[in-house]
Amino acid sequence: MSEIRVLIVDDHVVVREGSRQLLEQDNTLRVVGEAGTGAEAVQLAARLRPDVVLLDLALPDITGVEAARQIRELVPNARIVVLSAYDDEDYVFAAMDVGASAYLLKTVRGKDVIDTIHAVQEGQVILHPAVAAKLRRSMHRADDGTDPVLSPREMGILRLAAKGLHNKDIARELSISVRTVEGHLSHILTKLDVTSRTEAVVYGAAHHWFTLG
Repeated sequence: MSEIRVLIVDDHVVVREGSRQLLEQDNTLRVVGEAGTGAEAVQLAARLRPDVVLLDLALPDITGVEAARQIRELVPNARIVVLSAYDDEDYVFAAMDVGASAYLLKTVRGKDVIDTIHAVQEGQVILHPAVAAKLRRSMHRADDGTDPVLSPREMGILRLAAKGLHNKDIARELSISVRTVEGHLSHILTKLDVTSRTEAVVYGAAHHWFTLG
């Protein structure tokens, strides 16, 4: 298994130290840097080009969401794993909207952090179980106990959207036109009763459509 290079971002030194010690238990993970502010995280990400950024949202300068947005602009292939104390859906949607691949709460087990880093590196989208459950309850379609049925093509397009691919990239991947991708995405939003691609991806993640296995 190839090495995964990780940048840790948290304003508490003890949390960064603990995260480093945790990740170093896995010999395929290498911590390449640590940052205590959002601005420092952006600078280090641009210089170090990490594969994964383990990111807190509560930072003393710019927010973690803004840091994630800037990092994704500078290092498009970097996967963002949010490790936060906040379970409010507004934080989740904001993080996913700027390209986060995972949203974990700080109550998570260390092993789950490691597993999530590996999962996002493979293109998965992961939500903490408590966050996923809360989101499912807030999405009214889940109330009747049934999920809307997406066609295999629609599910494939949603999975690629969850990996952060733009419409033209999805079209290239599937050898179809951009207009066809747009049409499928429109049908997906209608079926899921959501208004944006981010909401559709979060819906899928909350219902475990993108998890390994």
